[in-house]
Amino acid sequence: MADRRVALAVAVLAVVALTGALGALATTTPASPTPPPSERPAATVPTEAGEQPDGGRGFVSLHDRGLTGENVTVGVVDVTGFDTDRPPLTRSVRAARAFGTGSVDGGQTGHGTAAATVVARTAPDATLYLARVDGIDSYRRAVRWLRRAGVDVVVAPVSFYGHPGDGTGEAARIAQRATDAGTVFVAPAGNLAASHWRGTYDAAGTANGTVLFGGEDGESPVRRTAIGGGTDVTVWLSWDRAHADEDYTAELYWTNGTATRLVARSQPYPGDDVPNERIVADVSPGRYFLVVRGPADPTGARLRLVSPTHEFSQARPSGSVVAPGTARGVVTVGAYDTRVERVEPFSSRGPTLDGRPGVDVVAPDRRFAGLTENGFVGSSAAAPYVGAVAALMLDADGSLSPRHVELLLELTARDVGPPGVDYASGHGLADPRGAVGAAENETAGG
Repeated sequence: MADRRVALAVAVLAVVALTGALGALATTTPASPTPPPSERPAATVPTEAGEQPDGGRGFVSLHDRGLTGENVTVGVVDVTGFDTDRPPLTRSVRAARAFGTGSVDGGQTGHGTAAATVVARTAPDATLYLARVDGIDSYRRAVRWLRRAGVDVVVAPVSFYGHPGDGTGEAARIAQRATDAGTVFVAPAGNLAASHWRGTYDAAGTANGTVLFGGEDGESPVRRTAIGGGTDVTVWLSWDRAHADEDYTAELYWTNGTATRLVARSQPYPGDDVPNERIVADVSPGRYFLVVRGPADPTGARLRLVSPTHEFSQARPSGSVVAPGTARGVVTVGAYDTRVERVEPFSSRGPTLDGRPGVDVVAPDRRFAGLTENGFVGSSAAAPYVGAVAALMLDADGSLSPRHVELLLELTARDVGPPGVDYASGHGLADPRGAVGAAENETAGG
């Protein structure tokens, strides 16, 4: 549970920013210019106590062979800002800008700084462009800025809740356009395996205008799902565009086991272009559950209920990958705990709503846990690890396309789940040496 709380704490930070009101472009703050990689003085990258200087097996040998990300540019998109004066970012950052409200280094900076630091330590000679965002509009402009800057890789450890699970939402489309234009785009799968439910509003899944949860493995369906977590509650309810004109509502109730009381009802969210509603509530300690209501007659709509703050008693991990990780062409990364050799229980699972595996590879999420006070873990920590591997692959062969980078990452991954591709670990655990070696072979073969 402690690990789960850490992952949820990271997710809450994203929720605060990504569900806020969309504002005008904020004043931007460029970082102190840094010399190009070839002019940088040699430096020993400082590490946290107990960490390997390369962040894990495979990187030291690659660095010793001169594969350090030189002449490769990486953009990092985050919601909490960046401390660009913190080593090793002081020698890696070319520019940093804030889109939306706030500044690059104002308020929360732990998550963004940690994500950028993972890249800077594992691809130490890559040049970084950092972008802080607070909603879909600022995210769109940030990715556009990175593309205009000519970055080779975008790492976006952010999650947009309430978006379709098939890659058709705007957050996924923005990522897809970047890959189509030749940029490798790396995104987290999400941390929602225990905080996700999806179902169809059909005759079997509803009763008198109320969604029925459960009903699997011989269990009787129920009209509610209990939630477990803190006193700050965020819940998203979304449905497919084919039923955009229909009305579905999530309701949050308090209970003492006998009496119940309605606490909050979801409201339409105007900040994006998809049919969804959300609950944001500050509640007293106690027992709570959710009910989902809709039209009196079954409609066949595909519903999705997620919470970045609370677990569901009726969770369905299947299909819990979040945008932009749901996009086609994006390298979607799940979280893997190398201490016990398993996919993190909270790491989101595929498939996507349109039938794709959802997770491409998994990566270690605890190698840099000391970078933040609460522990930098989860798929947001795994994604920059893979983004750095992609940078080293492009150092080995700068002609690789985004699809080629993704394919080599998948082909060289170590199978860590059921034989073959699976919804939890994808093609397996990313192998830095194997992936970069495969990129070198492509160069030799060409």
